[in-house]
Parts: sequence; structure tokens; C-alpha cells
Amino acid sequence: MVDSESGQRQSVGGVPDAAGAPGNYSNSAITMLHSAEARPGTKDEQVLAAKISRAMASGPLHITEDATVVEMDRQGNTVVLRQGTNDWVCLPGDENEIGNVPMCADPMGLQWMLDMMAGKPAPTNTAPGIIYMLCGATQHSNTDPSDRTSPPIPIGPHWMILWPYDATRDGLPNTVRDAGAWVMFDGTPYAYLHICGNPWDGNEYVRGQVPIWTMKYGNPNEPAPK
Repeated sequence: MVDSESGQRQSVGGVPDAAGAPGNYSNSAITMLHSAEARPGTKDEQVLAAKISRAMASGPLHITEDATVVEMDRQGNTVVLRQGTNDWVCLPGDENEIGNVPMCADPMGLQWMLDMMAGKPAPTNTAPGIIYMLCGATQHSNTDPSDRTSPPIPIGPHWMILWPYDATRDGLPNTVRDAGAWVMFDGTPYAYLHICGNPWDGNEYVRGQVPIWTMKYGNPNEPAPK
């Protein structure tokens, strides 16, 4: 079942469902992922621990373990769940809301995001910002940052360089893909470089190995490639 407050799937006994919700990056799959302590006792403590764990899973652990974790509403109002010691801010997100995903931002990245949420004509960050979304994401549009109604687009783990990229000028694609990079919101003031994959993890290539992708778009009626 799903906890109405946390969105976390639980068994009848209150323990997270090991199977998790659909998808590899659901709340159940990442809740308590980085917890080094025993499972909290009360329901409120469990919800808080789950939110902090989701936020920590959104970026490289050597950054998120010291980051401030906050919840944020659509107006940009925040509640601190855990005070950090570095300049990064991580958000747990809510898998039941399109676009409200776990993320971790540096100061310039956070400014960019707050500007977009406020509907400003253009972002005001004065240097390139970084946002990690290593739990994957959903969003309404690849072309319109103000779109709140289109069907959700599933996107794999990625990170973002928040600076005014231009697909034609920079020789980059501007369409959604499951690997590589593209310019999202191309042609708008909020255009930025979107890079699929985790820059910190991965296996070293050894000659003779073959690529194995963790996420790939395809026709659900066709057999998966071997």
C-alpha cells in the first residue's frame, strides 16, 4: 500500500515493500538507501528519514551527505529537514507529482530553478549552475519550461549545466534521448545542457566488453534487443 503522507509503499506491517513501486527510481527503491542508522521508530521519524534519503540519492554521495535537505512548494517556500555544511541544497521531491523529483543543486543551480518556478522572463544566475537528478525524472515538456499539462516524459538519471546553450550554435541535439546530451528548452531563455548518466559512477572500459544500457526508449511491442 502507499503511505498517504510520504507516498512510500508499505507492507501491512509498516515496513517498505521490497518490490517497490513501478520503476527503478520510485520512492520505495531509494528510500533509506543511504541510511547508516537503524530504521526510525515513529511514523514521523520514518517519513523524515525517507525524505532525507531520497534527497541524498539525487546526487553524488560525497556532495549530498553534507548538503542541506529542504522541502519546497511551488511558490519556492522552503522547510529545512536537515541543515548541511556545504553550499548544496537537496530536495526529496514527490513521485506522485510530475516534475517534482529528487534533486541536488549548487547555489547558481538553485537560483536558476527558483527563477523558473517564479515565472521570471529569464534566469538570473550569473555563472553556470549545476543540478543533479540521479534518481531520474518526469516532466511535461522538453521545449516549454512553463508547460504544466502535457503528458509526462520519463527521463533517466541525469545532471544539468544551467547556462544559455544553443543547439545549433553548439552543434548539439535538442531532442530527448536515453543517453548522451541535448539542449533542453532550446530557443528559450531557460535553455540548458542536459546530460544523461551519472558523471561519478561507472565501470572502467576493458577492451572486448560490450555496452549495456540501464535505460533505453523503444517500442513496447517489439522484443528487447539481446
